[in-house]
Amino acid sequence: MATTKKATSTQKKIDNFHIISLYMDFVLSHNEEPKNVYLFCKQNQITESDFYSFYGSIEAVKQDVWTQFFVNAKDALMKDDNYDTYANRNKLLSLYFTLFEVMTLNRSYVVFAYENKKEGMKSLHQFKGFKTHFKSFVNEILETSTSSDDVKIQKFLRPALVQGAWAQFLFILKFWIEDTSKGFEKTDVMIEKSVKATFDVLDTTPLESLLDLGKFIWKEKFN
Repeated sequence: MATTKKATSTQKKIDNFHIISLYMDFVLSHNEEPKNVYLFCKQNQITESDFYSFYGSIEAVKQDVWTQFFVNAKDALMKDDNYDTYANRNKLLSLYFTLFEVMTLNRSYVVFAYENKKEGMKSLHQFKGFKTHFKSFVNEILETSTSSDDVKIQKFLRPALVQGAWAQFLFILKFWIEDTSKGFEKTDVMIEKSVKATFDVLDTTPLESLLDLGKFIWKEKFN
């Protein structure tokens, strides 16, 4: 969590969370990003010096929005007294489910941020901080063996698994953006099948899980 500084504005206390809130409200109200810092500050009646006390650019705010999504999800996970006893696959499941709970609370913004990119998901700069936190957290999960199943995860496999988890998250994010099912229940199924397939690759019989995931994706995309 970023450390806040004392605000210089006499109207209202300014901190990074307030700026994030103003930014998200701006893009959703105007259906576009602020053209520059000056216009953003003028629109929200804050000084540029207040803004620059926390962020060097609009792009930095965009990145921190995603970072705070992750921080909020991690904080929620850490409040679960049983989390440390979970097997690795259940920890990853919990991470995904919690992340998408946080993003569901901010779905309008997430959809805007996703669809506003002309290059689609090819442009991932806004995920820079989020990605760093995500990969670090997944690596921590894999470093801790809490069951006999987890022993199969050797140190040399971790980089591939961490990178795979990131690619997996982006795939699930796209699926969730396009999911129109009640309560995004199809995304829940996708998360469960994806994580199961990922960890079953470490077992001797992964084919059944991979086929199950493949059939689910085929059904949702082509039927």
